[in-house]
Amino acid sequence: MTTFYIEQFGCRATQADGAAIERQLLEQDCVAAARPSAADVVVLNTCTVTAAADAQARDAIRKIHAANPATCIIVTGCYAQRAPEEIAALPGVTLVVGNSHKPQIPSLLHTISAASPHREDPPLYHSPTILTGDIFSTTEVLVAPILGGEGNHTRPTLKIQDGCNSRCSFCVIPFVRGKSRSLPVATVLSETRRLSESAFREIVLSGINLGTYGRDLTPRVELIDLLRRILDETPVERLRVSSIEPLDVTGDLIELFATNDRLAPHFHMPLQSASDRVLAAMHRWYRAEHYARRIELIREVLPHAAIGADVLTGFPGESEEDHATTLRFIEEHSFTYLHVFSYSSRPGTKAAGLGNHLSGQVIKRRARELRALADRKSGEFRQSQIGRTLRVLTLHRSANDAPGYTPALSENYLSIMIPEVLPHNQWRMVRATHADGKLLIGLPQPVAEMAAIGA
Repeated sequence: MTTFYIEQFGCRATQADGAAIERQLLEQDCVAAARPSAADVVVLNTCTVTAAADAQARDAIRKIHAANPATCIIVTGCYAQRAPEEIAALPGVTLVVGNSHKPQIPSLLHTISAASPHREDPPLYHSPTILTGDIFSTTEVLVAPILGGEGNHTRPTLKIQDGCNSRCSFCVIPFVRGKSRSLPVATVLSETRRLSESAFREIVLSGINLGTYGRDLTPRVELIDLLRRILDETPVERLRVSSIEPLDVTGDLIELFATNDRLAPHFHMPLQSASDRVLAAMHRWYRAEHYARRIELIREVLPHAAIGADVLTGFPGESEEDHATTLRFIEEHSFTYLHVFSYSSRPGTKAAGLGNHLSGQVIKRRARELRALADRKSGEFRQSQIGRTLRVLTLHRSANDAPGYTPALSENYLSIMIPEVLPHNQWRMVRATHADGKLLIGLPQPVAEMAAIGA
C-alpha cells in the first residue's frame, strides 16, 4: 500500500490541481501520510510566478531528500512545466511532471509503487525522468474542491476554469498553464450540488482567468449565465467569486450580485497599476478610468461590498511619478484590501527583455508604501462597518485564536471574532462593535434575526 504526501505551493488553481491529484490517489487505494518523512512518495505541486516561488520549491526538495533519501520525489506544477531540467538536476528528484502531463501522476505513482513495493527500496528511477509537453494542446481541467486552507475545511474552493489567453507582458502563467479552458456546466453543477449536500454552506469559484469561463465551450457560455444556473439549480447557500478581470465586471454582473443575497458582495479585480503608461507596457486591456468606473458601479448598488485588488510594483521603467499615480488612485477610491506584489523577472516574458529594470531596493520601498496604504484602507473599511449587523459564517477555531472566541467571515470578506465558542460552519448575525487590530469584534444577535432572512 503506497503512502503519499502532497506539498502545495502557489495560488488556488495550483492547490485545486493538488486536491484533484489527492482525490485520484485515494481512489486508487493509496494512503495519505501526515508528513513528508512518513510518505513513500512526495508530490511537490509548484508555483513559478516569482523567482522566490522557484527558490521555495528548490529548498523544499532539498529538505525532503535530506530527511529521507529513499523517498520518491515527484515535482509537478508550473515550475516543472517552465524549467524541468533545472528541477531534474536537484538531488532526490525522481520525476518531473509538467502541467501538460499532470493528470498522469496517479498512474505514474502506481508504476513506481509496483517497482519498489518496500519502503526501504531505493526509488525506481536513478536518473530523473522528465515528462512535459505542449501545454497549449492541453484540454483537461483537473477537478476537485480545495477543502483545506482558508476557512479550515469550511469554505471549499472549486476551480472551474484554467489557463489564460491574455499575454500580460510580466506574466509567465499562460506559458505554463496553456490556453483558457472551462469545466463543463454539468460538471460545475454536479460538484456544487455534491458540496452543498455535504453541508458546506459557502463555495468559492476560482480560475486563472475566471471571467473568460465558458467562451471555449460549445455552445458558448458566459460566467453570468453559469452563476444564474448554479443559483437556480443547486442548493448552495452562499457563492463567492474569486479574482475577475475588471473589464469582465459588467453592469449586468453587478446587478445580479445586488439582487441575489446568495452571492457574496465581494469583487476582487486585479489593478496592477493606475498609470496608463505602465498598464500599456504591461499589455493590460483597460485604463485607470475604466477601472474607476467599475468601482463606482459597484458602490452605486452595493455600498458595503468588498473590493480588493492585486497591485504589481516595480515593473521595468515604472517611474516615481507612475508609482505616485498608483498611490493616489488607491487613496481616492474605496478599496477594502490589496494584495501587493513586487515585480520579478520571469524568463520568456516580454517584460524580461525590457530595459530599465529597477533595483531591488527601490521595489522594496515602493512595496512597503503600498502595503502601508493598503493597511490604512482596510482599517478604514473595518471602521465603516462598526454598528452594522453582518451575516457571518463561523470557521474552525485554531490554536492561535483567543480563548473563548470563534472566528467568522462576513459576506463582504471581513474577519470577525465572536466572543463565544460556537460550532463551525454555522450562520450567525452579529453586530460589529469595535475593531481589534485587523479583526472586527461582533456580538451575536437574536436567532429571530436569522429566521427573518430565511437562513
